[in-house]
Amino acid sequence: MSGQIAPSNPPADPYQLLQIVLNSDGTITRLGKFPNTPATPDPNQPTPVLSKDIPLNQSNNTWVRIYLPRQALDNSSTSTTTKLPLIVYYHGGGFVFYSAASTELQHNCVNMAKDLNVIIVSVEYRLAPEHRLPAAYDDAVEALHWIKTTQDDWLREYADLSNTFIMGISAGGNIAYHAGLRVAVEVDKLEPLVIKGLILQHPFFGGSQRTESELRLVNDKILPQSVSDALWELSLPIADRDHEYSNPTVGGGSQILEKIKLLGWRVLVVGCDGDPLFDREVELAKLMEEKGVLVVRRFSEGGCHGVEHYEPSKAEELHVFLKDFILASSVA
Repeated sequence: MSGQIAPSNPPADPYQLLQIVLNSDGTITRLGKFPNTPATPDPNQPTPVLSKDIPLNQSNNTWVRIYLPRQALDNSSTSTTTKLPLIVYYHGGGFVFYSAASTELQHNCVNMAKDLNVIIVSVEYRLAPEHRLPAAYDDAVEALHWIKTTQDDWLREYADLSNTFIMGISAGGNIAYHAGLRVAVEVDKLEPLVIKGLILQHPFFGGSQRTESELRLVNDKILPQSVSDALWELSLPIADRDHEYSNPTVGGGSQILEKIKLLGWRVLVVGCDGDPLFDREVELAKLMEEKGVLVVRRFSEGGCHGVEHYEPSKAEELHVFLKDFILASSVA
């Protein structure tokens, strides 16, 4: 997500649209405020999904929020308790906005944990431009290594670490992709964590040459091109838009995709043609397919970037699809 919903005729200045001020030291002042919601770890609270926060790297001020369906607790007293699939989740926000504590994200993760009957570890990663890429990728991978060794009771008692999925929306989808590339070459170091697949929901990618969908939706209400450009300027190392972090098709794509093919990971790419990033998402799916990766496409007509965050019915439809994808990937 871009961080803000734009009016029909967005102003020329994308920073005004994003409600940020550029500071001389390379940081930004975020004028727009996004409400946060505290975790709900108390099992006595009337919530279908419990959540709690645990520090990840105190030096970097990173942490994770774990979501546990209450049903798992209710079933723990039986002798037939089945551990739940694990989703490691990275939020959107153009690498610049939002938090794992954001109310919008809390709401979505609660619904996803409940509907899919999974445990979710949502990662609080460092934001740009104070921490440009690859800082978010570093934090994403650190979270995976933390999960494999943590003694947290929720993860140890209720999560099936051998049935793990890496997922993200928008910028989080970009992070999930690059985290997947990084850990694919060292999967033995993640044991007992076993990755079964990647879930890339409206992943945020770009490039120097405009695509048809970017030109067609240049003044899109959710993610106009000027905002997309500004977010990349704030997030990338000092480089052009065809940096590998932004454009995964550069040089014919990463050779590590061959490793993902051999590992048998299934990759779900979710998108819609009402999103300026649609052509990028199609290109990414095609690239992975050409490398032999098992890709599942879920592309729909209409919609917008991150449509499931704005339309509950679309989120419910996606959750049904995700449940089937996770089940199919688990037995593959």
